[in-house]
Amino acid sequence: MNKVFANADAAIHDIPDGAAIMLGGFGLNGIPENAIAALVKKGVRNLTCISNNAGVDEFGLGLLLKTKQIKKMMSSYVGENAEFERQLLSGELEVDLIPQGTLATRIEMAGMGIPAFFTPAGYGTEVAVGKETREFNGKMYLMEHALHAQFAIVKAWKGDTMGNLVFRKTTRNFSTSMAKAGDITIAEVEHLLQPGEIDPDDVHIAGVYVHRIFEGKGYEKRIERRTVQLKINN
Repeated sequence: MNKVFANADAAIHDIPDGAAIMLGGFGLNGIPENAIAALVKKGVRNLTCISNNAGVDEFGLGLLLKTKQIKKMMSSYVGENAEFERQLLSGELEVDLIPQGTLATRIEMAGMGIPAFFTPAGYGTEVAVGKETREFNGKMYLMEHALHAQFAIVKAWKGDTMGNLVFRKTTRNFSTSMAKAGDITIAEVEHLLQPGEIDPDDVHIAGVYVHRIFEGKGYEKRIERRTVQLKINN
């Protein structure tokens, strides 16, 4: 099975309107920049996007929000995107805000084949509305379901033509779980290698989870907010 695609346009060619898509990364760190640009170019609409963050204005998922291609966002942090806020307050965008640990675990459980789990996070809040609750050892928990998607799109540092992936540092955050939770997993990599060029001990995601892979280009690798300390001269 040939998993290698020429570019992002080819790799996402069959993502339809209304698809549910997981997008890896944390903030703007390790996001699939090429695939997001290809989705904007393709013009696919009414997407449900599952991502820890919602990008920023003019970058990341902010590009898909700008063109109003996203129908629903499932995220845990959205504080850096003014267009997201505008669409939410105007009723143009459906939003499911999920505690970060719960979001991560729901995705992880999907990859493990576990349909649901109990967590104390969110009990007694709006998060718990309509969900089953249960007491364990004198403490209340609510039931959360595993979170699947038709497509999972991640960005790795290195990958080989068999789909084995290596991530750099914290870019593993959501990406390694998402790669296991999509019906079709698409990986864009900075460096596409041949089988055997990656030490097996360095592999973070085995190729069995990856269905398509391509070598990306032109990464900006932005950060959400740059905070520096002014040097004070005595």
